Amino acid sequence: MVSDDIIQAQLGRTLDKTAFSDLGAKYAGKVRDCYTRDSKRTIVVTDRISAFDVVLGTIPFKGQVLNRIAAYWFEATKQVAPNHVLSVPDPQVMVATECKLLPVEFVMRSYLTGVTTTSIWYAYEKGERTFCGHTLPDGMRKNQRLEKAILTPSTKADKGDHDRSVSRDEILAMGALSAEDFDAAATMCAKVFAFGQELAQRRGLILVDTKYEIGRRPDGTLVLIDEIHTPDSSRYWYADDYKARFDRKEEPRSLDKEYVRRSYTERGYRGDGPPPPMPDDVRCEASRRYMSICELVTGQPFVPDTDEPIARIQKNLKLR
Repeated sequence: MVSDDIIQAQLGRTLDKTAFSDLGAKYAGKVRDCYTRDSKRTIVVTDRISAFDVVLGTIPFKGQVLNRIAAYWFEATKQVAPNHVLSVPDPQVMVATECKLLPVEFVMRSYLTGVTTTSIWYAYEKGERTFCGHTLPDGMRKNQRLEKAILTPSTKADKGDHDRSVSRDEILAMGALSAEDFDAAATMCAKVFAFGQELAQRRGLILVDTKYEIGRRPDGTLVLIDEIHTPDSSRYWYADDYKARFDRKEEPRSLDKEYVRRSYTERGYRGDGPPPPMPDDVRCEASRRYMSICELVTGQPFVPDTDEPIARIQKNLKLR
């Protein structure tokens, strides 16, 4: 495991923003800075962390972890579903085919959990028993496994707004997608999620839920894009003590950004208004958790690159 001294030294060298004009037109998402030129997309994975649809700050080595895990899963699942990856020229950069994004996030869930206002547990606790078109039984507890994995799509909100969980019927009524495209994407996501859960289980983890982004390549093929099964897009719990902790009504041990979400909700913040600053101890602990899940999922030690990120990316991508 990376030493505390290395993590703390990186607190002042995180990658917060980029400006690589040579890479083409830029779009800055919550975590990724994307550049498009000549039908290729260069994705720079920053160290920004987003929760409640708000950027909260930066985490040391987070971008390297996300890029490595995404690259691992895209390679592992390419026989299950096609994806957009072309190359990974830098620890924080992925080059991909430019695709047209479907305007829906495909969220797969296997457990009744979450703390955000769009989570299935938030709705259930308020008394709702239908979530995105799925009927839920009475008497369930937080963190309980669902009878089967369900797809709970959400609208893609504009920057600064909150996503909204919706059903298949609502998506079709809105005209966001055709039934053919929705069902094809849903089938793809269900297969990849099942594959991911099986592999995670072999690593001693539970892949609790995840969100997928789907895009259309120029040839019309629907493919996985953006990221896959990373700690930003997915919730992971340790498998070995999940049942014991559930029986004691304790929260599962998690290896994802739920730790950061929880630290904010404990201070009363759920995404409304500017977030309070993230303490360095939370940033360091989140970094440790991100690196731990990288090692668990990939089965390889995580060796961070401590070089100044902007200069390193310029060198590896041969930018001016």
